[in-house]
Amino acid sequence: MKRLLLLGSSGSIGTQTLDVVRAMPGDFSIVGLSAHRNVELLARQAAEFHVRYVAVTDSQAAKRAKALLPAGTKLFVGAEGLLRLCQACAGKADMAVAAVVGIAGLPAVAACIEGGMDIALANKETLVAGGALVEALIARHGVRLYPVDSEHSAIFQCMQGLPDEQAVRKIILTASGGPFFGYTRQQLENVTVAQALKHPNWAMGSKITIDSASMMNKGLEIIEARWLFHMPPERIDVVVHRQSIVHSLIELNDNSILAQLGQPDMRIPIQYALVYPRRVAGPAPALDLCRAGPLTFEAPDRENFPCLNLAYQALGKGSAACIAVNAANEAAVELFLAEKIRFLDIPRIIEKALGDAPNGDSSQLYDILALDTAVRNSVLRR
Repeated sequence: MKRLLLLGSSGSIGTQTLDVVRAMPGDFSIVGLSAHRNVELLARQAAEFHVRYVAVTDSQAAKRAKALLPAGTKLFVGAEGLLRLCQACAGKADMAVAAVVGIAGLPAVAACIEGGMDIALANKETLVAGGALVEALIARHGVRLYPVDSEHSAIFQCMQGLPDEQAVRKIILTASGGPFFGYTRQQLENVTVAQALKHPNWAMGSKITIDSASMMNKGLEIIEARWLFHMPPERIDVVVHRQSIVHSLIELNDNSILAQLGQPDMRIPIQYALVYPRRVAGPAPALDLCRAGPLTFEAPDRENFPCLNLAYQALGKGSAACIAVNAANEAAVELFLAEKIRFLDIPRIIEKALGDAPNGDSSQLYDILALDTAVRNSVLRR
């Protein structure tokens, strides 16, 4: 039985992880859970899975949690409480599923690695901002990291059985194009939050859904792929695949292309990370190719969706630039969701942060978080 710590249990990835756990009774136990504000759901999860440790990062929500949690459940509060949860589960959990949204997930992932846990990573910002740090910690503590993002999971799956990574010429990330694919710049100037939150294929949290609309999500995935697969930026490509059936591809040196296909259901990559290298029945529905319809591939519109280019530029400038781009994007999305800026202000804000970012690398947790805070505050004060 694999023992899991689930960070971000009330979000989309968290709830679907528990769907996978329910579908495999006897294969998993849940040691710890964390949530931000949804303490009602957290309490139900803690009761269902007999969880000993939980963390609530919102201090006001934590006050409600005390009356809701099952007797005997230990509650940790705030950002510091999230770290204490990870430390409490060291030696008790075999794997941490990292599904906390944004840069807030980085310190927790670092703590879990230091606690000897393998990582199932759904938090792309962890590698975007802290790739060098995470890579060093993994090497030091001898744990494994498994990608949960559907695109990176697809690449990881396609690489199984290859003689070595040198057989791969190129990584090809697929993008749905989001709700605004084909829009002109004039159309994009006036899109609303409600429109941006209507993703055509995936049901996701608000932050990642806005990132998908701006295509910054794919930009972050480019940076993440550089760390996961040690691939230089010029060998990471993006194609728009509107149907979200082909989750990503790899091009090999002999000009063959391997792809992973499946329903747009996050339970497939979650399950693969949890049970790797096994292949077992799970809760996700089967893909019927005869009913899937035509599968199309198109080049992304880099002029009207400049976030892709900004991600490549950040990689070329160094990890400090990647930290700044990620922080600016998180803050800009927050402002957009609050209807304080327009949609096309998001790439404008990111571009300014990229231009202001220092050259070089930042690989210490304190430096990463300090730069993140400085950029974020600069954006939010605008």
